[in-house]
Amino acid sequence: MGYKSLDSVTASDIAALGIDPELAETLHGRLADVIRNYASATPPDTWRYVSANILSPHLPFSFHQMMYYGCYQDFGPDPPAWIPDLENAISTNVGKLLERRGKEFLGSSYKDPISNFSDFQEFSVTNPEVYWKTILDEMNISFSKPPQCILRENFPGDGQLLHPGGEWLPGAYVNPAKNCLSLNSKRSLDDTMIIWRDEGKDDLPVNKMTLEEFRSEVWLVAYALKELGLERGSAIAIDMPMNVHSVVIYLAIVLAGYVVVSIADSFAAREISTRLKISKAKAIFTQDLIIRGEKSIPLYSRIVEAQSPTAIVIPTRGFSFSAKLRQGDISWHDFLERAKAFEKREFAASEQPVDAYTNILFSSGTTGEPKAIPWTQATPFKAAADAWCHMDIQKGDVVAWPTNLGWMMGPWLVYASLLNGASIALYNGSPLGSGFAKFVQDAKVTMLGVIPSIVRTWKSTNSVAFYDWSTIRCFSSTGEASNVDEYLWLMGRACYKPVIEYCGGTEIGGGFVTGSLLQAQSLAAFSTPAMGCSLFILGSDGYPIPKNKPGIGELALGPLMLGASKTLLNFDHYDVYFKGMPWWNGKVLRRHGDMFEFTSSGYYRAHGRADDTMNLGGIKVSSVEIERICNEADDEVLETAAIGVPPPTGGPEKLVIAVVFKNPENTGADLNPLRLSFNSAVQRKLNPLFRVSHVVPLPSLPRTATNKVMRRILRQQLAQLDQSSKI
Repeated sequence: MGYKSLDSVTASDIAALGIDPELAETLHGRLADVIRNYASATPPDTWRYVSANILSPHLPFSFHQMMYYGCYQDFGPDPPAWIPDLENAISTNVGKLLERRGKEFLGSSYKDPISNFSDFQEFSVTNPEVYWKTILDEMNISFSKPPQCILRENFPGDGQLLHPGGEWLPGAYVNPAKNCLSLNSKRSLDDTMIIWRDEGKDDLPVNKMTLEEFRSEVWLVAYALKELGLERGSAIAIDMPMNVHSVVIYLAIVLAGYVVVSIADSFAAREISTRLKISKAKAIFTQDLIIRGEKSIPLYSRIVEAQSPTAIVIPTRGFSFSAKLRQGDISWHDFLERAKAFEKREFAASEQPVDAYTNILFSSGTTGEPKAIPWTQATPFKAAADAWCHMDIQKGDVVAWPTNLGWMMGPWLVYASLLNGASIALYNGSPLGSGFAKFVQDAKVTMLGVIPSIVRTWKSTNSVAFYDWSTIRCFSSTGEASNVDEYLWLMGRACYKPVIEYCGGTEIGGGFVTGSLLQAQSLAAFSTPAMGCSLFILGSDGYPIPKNKPGIGELALGPLMLGASKTLLNFDHYDVYFKGMPWWNGKVLRRHGDMFEFTSSGYYRAHGRADDTMNLGGIKVSSVEIERICNEADDEVLETAAIGVPPPTGGPEKLVIAVVFKNPENTGADLNPLRLSFNSAVQRKLNPLFRVSHVVPLPSLPRTATNKVMRRILRQQLAQLDQSSKI
């Protein structure tokens, strides 16, 4: 719909939105004052005043839209929904650092943190030695053996070609879990480490665990792990919901010198088995059931079906299990009993070389097998540094992000919070309902992470209404493409706090493009490359378009990023990320695979995957994995192509299945039963969170001369069909 400019809005227009006429008159009077007093103000300044002094969470969202779109009616692209002010900017982590050392870093051109933020980002890329030493010091990272330098780029012989990402923190020995548990200037034994609540107990006070209590729990599990007799460096899997137990187990595995294998609790048995085999896991932590409201979802039975190694099983309810344990599996109680003699005794952390693995995570490639991506001891510091710089996580903050240790945001949440002196907030239940919204209020969350599909559900069900989210200082969003109106609505729930968009990858350990509390933030857009990262948008000739020139193309990354992957367990790392990529200023660029746009306003916008991997509900998945399942779901199907299609209005990709029938006459048949069949098979065999949106019949699939399906062409065609409302 069209919106009037603010000076044309009447009290009757406001009342027509369902607002009481008396209140509508009051709001119109405030608006008239803004127009009169800010007649010469820029639209961003006007919007800042309107959002702070006229809008509130209890007013209809249609009124918020009227004010936002009316303010920016003639503004052009990328209107900012949040604008920093200098007083608050100076109190951020980056602001405080630049006020102390801005002239040292940037010279006489330094003015203030807002004016010079982009200069500082460029400094982080061109001066990695100074930048990363400073940030590691700011986060109080301690090494048992300090690095010889921050970055060593030059390798003997052909090493530079094989390892274009350089060697970070060479010679260092460190344990990131020990750093999470250490006492320092940011933390005392009485500080809260984890805040949590179980679904269904929403009227009870939140639970809290202090550092003293948390350390004792982690140390006990670390001692019990040693009793298993596994060699240092052995892989140990976790397939559990994100709760206090799983966080304790995660840090205990790392503290004791083992390697976490991250497996999402939504995976089917076949996917669990694949990940256990690739990682060569020697044991797995799990629980018997997942409780979601009135539902009890079996988890241990999937572990058994996956033929896992020894399982340590936590009973979901009390001390009794819902099923008898396999011979050789261990109950949680018996596991801890082995280490009772060491209770409350400090565990001596296993200090490891910085390139030793700490976590194996999985990300789908363009084949049927997921890529196994090892995180080194350095990767957690990349995650924590992103949070320090971009989400401004500080001592005393409370950080919530509904996620799971099977996805990179689970480990990210652990390190981003604990290495920065903040608390982790965990809700043991669905994040979609009012129980989670009340938990955010009661836990006094200051940074709330989301994915767009969660926000869409909140908005459509109004489940967060009547809860006070005023403690939130910022939101952050990752995993999917965002939608402007949904995120305008989200900001309005917390009195217009900014949304820091965050895009990266498991193989990076964090983000490559994001936002900042020192820059204006536009909805569903990124305002800056991440600190320490350089971005390139490739033109039609395959080479980067000139810096700061608007354009759209495949995004490539500068190869030098602290914590980024250097190896894959089951693929050739160089072939996956560097082979065939262009060189720029003497360095080969790193492939990422997303299509990005740099706008005329200086923002970045994501346009989906450039390869055959799609993003469904924040989960990257190979087209091949889905097609393999759909091809077997119906005898009438000859072949399929799975495509992620972004909606015309923006937002997460929809899963569309293009199908070729054995009998061409079937193209006119009712396709809904087939869609339901595909849906059931994909959810049962791959992931219950996936949903087939549409089935589109085709006489044949477009292919290259070497018979490869051209999914990118299909994606373009189906997106055009979607825009014309044919699917």
